[in-house]
Amino acid sequence: MPGFIVNGRSAAAVEQVWKLLFDPSRFPEWWEGVETVRTDGPGAYTQWPTGYPDFPMPQLVRTDRTTGRVTVSCQVSDIDIAWRLVPDGPGTAIEVRVELPEVEAHRTEPLRAVLTRSMAALSAVAERS
Repeated sequence: MPGFIVNGRSAAAVEQVWKLLFDPSRFPEWWEGVETVRTDGPGAYTQWPTGYPDFPMPQLVRTDRTTGRVTVSCQVSDIDIAWRLVPDGPGTAIEVRVELPEVEAHRTEPLRAVLTRSMAALSAVAERS
C-alpha cells in the first residue's frame, strides 16, 4: 500500500493543536481544499472540497488522546490520514502518516504537497489561538 509521512512542528502547545484536529468543523480554517464540513454524528462528518459544492465526501474520524492521534478516513477514496501530536518543549511535534490504496497512488505527491501546506496552516492557526 503506498504511503508517506510528513513531519513538522508548531510553537503552539499540544492542547491548542489538538483542539483544531479534534473538531472537524474547524478543518476549513486550516486544511487546504476543505471548503465546508457538516458533522454527521460521533466519528463521522461530510466535507465538500473547495470548488466542488456538489461533491460531498463522507469521512470517518477516530481520536485517541492517549496516543495523541487523530485519524481521518475518506469513505470515497479509502485514504487514511493519521495525525499524531507529541509535546516538543513548549510546542508540538506533528506527524502525518498517509496510506493510500494502490488505485490512488497517483495522488501521492499532490496529497503530500497539500498536507505539507495544511500542516503549516494548522500550526499558524494554533499559534494564534
